[in-house]
Parts: sequence; structure tokens; C-alpha cells
Amino acid sequence: MKEILREIGMIARALDSISNIEFKEYDLTKGQYLYLVRIYENPGIIQEKLAEMIKVDRTTAARAIKKLELNGFIEKRDDSDNRKIKRLFATAKGAQIYPIIKRENDYSNSVALTGFSASETKLIAELLQRVRKNVEVDWEYVKKGHKREY
Repeated sequence: MKEILREIGMIARALDSISNIEFKEYDLTKGQYLYLVRIYENPGIIQEKLAEMIKVDRTTAARAIKKLELNGFIEKRDDSDNRKIKRLFATAKGAQIYPIIKRENDYSNSVALTGFSASETKLIAELLQRVRKNVEVDWEYVKKGHKREY
């Protein structure tokens, strides 16, 4: 059996590296673009849900969110019902850069899927979603402090 996760990892690292280099001129570094996109697409999302969506721990998410806020890409607003909850929103600056990030993502998808038919592309998407769902089960389990049995 081919090492599928190695292939997925290499693809993810290559694309992340490209994005980090290309978005550096916009003061977006180390994957911050991922957070900005999710916040823009989910206005009012809370930090915990964002971390879960990106599959990172809360500390990592907090660090990225703080940098995005300091650089003026996002803002935190109090929840109308619960003052302890801070909701995240893209600022005008964040909204302005979103189409650039989206264009890069669309281009990277296009390059990655060059030579694949529409049915192959659909199949890849479906299979990768299944892989993600399988991995999410372990991610949730380990995140809650458990140890997997190999």
C-alpha cells in the first residue's frame, strides 16, 4: 500500500509554503491566511469553533488570531448575549485581501487537478472528505486527552 498520508502531507506542505511566500507581502505569515478566510466566510465565528474547523489547538489559534487582530485584518466583538464570548469578524482590510487569497486557492486547485476529468475530480474530493472524517474521530479523541492504541 502506498503511503497516502505522506503524499497528502507533501501536497499540504508545498501549498502552504507557496501561500506563505506569496502572502508575505500582505503581512500574512505562517498560515494566517487560513484563519482570515474562515473568519471572512463565517462572520461572527468564535475562536474555539475556528480552531476546530482548521484542526489546531486553541493556543495556536489564539496566537494567529492575535496577530491578525494586531495587523488589522480581523476584529473581536462582544457577543450580544454573553460578554465572555468574543466573536470574530474580518475588517475592511481583511475583506480586501480575501479575494486575493481566494484567487490563489482557486489557482492552486486548478494546478493540482490538471489532467483530471470532472468525474475524477469529484471522486478525489469525495474520497478525501471520507479520509478527513476518519481522521477527525481520532483528532477529537486525542484532543480530549486520550491516547490511541496502535
